[in-house]
Amino acid sequence: MPVEPAHTWINDHSKKPRVVILGVPERETVRAALERLRPAIAKHAEIIAEDLNFSYDFSKAKPDLVIVLGGDGSILQTARQMGAQQSPVLGINCGRLGFLAALSPDDFLKGWPEVSRGGFKVVDLLMLQTSLIRDGRVIAQQLALNEAAVLGGPPYQILDIDLYADDALATRYRCDGLIVATPIGSTAHNLSAGGPILRRQLQAIVISPISPHTLTYRPLVDTADTVLELTVTEPNESTSIVVDGRILSRLLPGDRVRIERAEQTFQMLAVSGHDDYRALRDKLGWGGSVPVKRSPL
Repeated sequence: MPVEPAHTWINDHSKKPRVVILGVPERETVRAALERLRPAIAKHAEIIAEDLNFSYDFSKAKPDLVIVLGGDGSILQTARQMGAQQSPVLGINCGRLGFLAALSPDDFLKGWPEVSRGGFKVVDLLMLQTSLIRDGRVIAQQLALNEAAVLGGPPYQILDIDLYADDALATRYRCDGLIVATPIGSTAHNLSAGGPILRRQLQAIVISPISPHTLTYRPLVDTADTVLELTVTEPNESTSIVVDGRILSRLLPGDRVRIERAEQTFQMLAVSGHDDYRALRDKLGWGGSVPVKRSPL
């Protein structure tokens, strides 16, 4: 499937855009950034809410833009909070890694006048819908921006996980767990498990077994339109489906986990000069050379 073209986030230039600001309450760097940036934001936009508890109800008033103060965990929390009501997001890095929250507070202050005029484009990024099916009924659902994973837990033992792709049995994995990641999530748990990195706008998913019993099992890249179903033959008392780092539900014998392309996309503002390869260089240490320690003479 071709990549969706980027589009602007402002539809009506005759009035100030409506903005919601989200952030982590207990982080001092977030509070300091909010105090510093609030006057600049208010000069060019209407701030309809400041939410440092991740409790704003997006179904009641949908903003034109969501500004997130924090790190990548705050971006994931924002995606969960918006749910079906996804709005364009601009992340300001007040954390450590900041792979998704690309702008520093200084960068934001320089670029905000242009952003408020609609100067930055919106890129639609793949999200996954994860559904837990028990006795023929969907009992839990959650959108995933990074990944959905079947994980074991104590007592730690190898799992037999059947993977179905578009209703056809693909294989039975014997492993410690299985990750299904989006391109955004390919640099998260998937990367730690040995999976490949995907460009953010690819319409694809990665299926990565964790510590597979058979070495011929390798991470697999598939089209985002493939509908996957996972079943665990003998789940233990801790086997769970985990979505973006949070447990959706414990898995029982006979449960099925369906993972498919979500109707919603995660709408992120494309920051000038912050492309995928720069993120890999700056955030994951792709420096192009290995520093050599010289021995003292």
